[in-house]
Amino acid sequence: MRLIAGTRGSKLALAQTDLIIRLLKEKYPSLEIEKKIIKTKGDKILNRALDKIGDKGLFVKEIENQLISGQIDFAVHSLKDMPSDIDYRLKLTKTPNRADARDVLVINPKHEIKDVFYWLKNSKDLKIGTGSKRRSAQLLEINKNIEIRPIRGNIDTRIEKLVKEDYDAIVLAAAGLERLELLEKNKLYFFDYAKMIPAPGQGALAIEIRKDRKELDKIFQDISDEKKDLEVLAERAFLKEINGGCHIPVGAISEIKEGRLFLSAVYGSEDCSQIVKSQRSIEINEDFKNEKKEELSSLKNDKLQTKDIENEIDKNEFRSSGFCQAVNEENREKVEKIAKELAVELLDKIGKIERG
Repeated sequence: MRLIAGTRGSKLALAQTDLIIRLLKEKYPSLEIEKKIIKTKGDKILNRALDKIGDKGLFVKEIENQLISGQIDFAVHSLKDMPSDIDYRLKLTKTPNRADARDVLVINPKHEIKDVFYWLKNSKDLKIGTGSKRRSAQLLEINKNIEIRPIRGNIDTRIEKLVKEDYDAIVLAAAGLERLELLEKNKLYFFDYAKMIPAPGQGALAIEIRKDRKELDKIFQDISDEKKDLEVLAERAFLKEINGGCHIPVGAISEIKEGRLFLSAVYGSEDCSQIVKSQRSIEINEDFKNEKKEELSSLKNDKLQTKDIENEIDKNEFRSSGFCQAVNEENREKVEKIAKELAVELLDKIGKIERG
């Protein structure tokens, strides 16, 4: 089977696509996968803030068009860049393992700081670079005297601007620095979730396919992580209910601990002057962890043809048992319920603040 993977052309996008290709090849050595670089509107317009040129679809629309037309077989995105609603002809597969979801303060090397959070909270006129309203609002909650300066570009470009344009610090996603092996090369402060709630799906990858490509969906299930998939489902359910995008500060993070899913979220006014936070939790059934997926030894034969792969997948115990499917469906209904309740709570809170 030969597949074409669509991706943006940045170092991070290519690294993320290579990660998915590597996971696939470990399971299916006979797969042949070619990368196709596709430039999106968000890649072309770099001199304007994201909320001034569109919404989250900025980084995916052109790629999705090639999925629909059949020019590519699947696409790899950063899940945080995905709109809450996608084209009815497309779907996201289950989420693979997630990288660190936290936000990171990258500090200008000119600074020697012992207590970074004290410095951030108490300094006057700090110049912090970010293009995100979510990050801006939470930085201003920490210290209203911070001067938020817009910054765009890929990770390397932004780190270069940190020094050249004399920012005191910039805020980036830990996952991107990790995937580009830049964690050890910069002065960093990792925000815990109490101080800065990430974007929904931050650190996770989105694999997008056409709905009618059922054989691909089965293949991607074999590199998925049920626990992480449930966590990002909760975050994206919150995003959809609150109708969040680039224009307003909105974030969500969920964690499964000791049989419960905890969902924390932030929502704010468009001008970033007001934000509210809250958390909900619900008991879930963790029996989904026991699901085992057999590797297909016959697929190690590099000469297998496409039909052979599809036939072997159908014969194998590849999909969840009926019991596990029922558990997963029950869990999904539960987390979608608390996501909706949390969205309603935060909308009500910010509404009351704005009405005075």
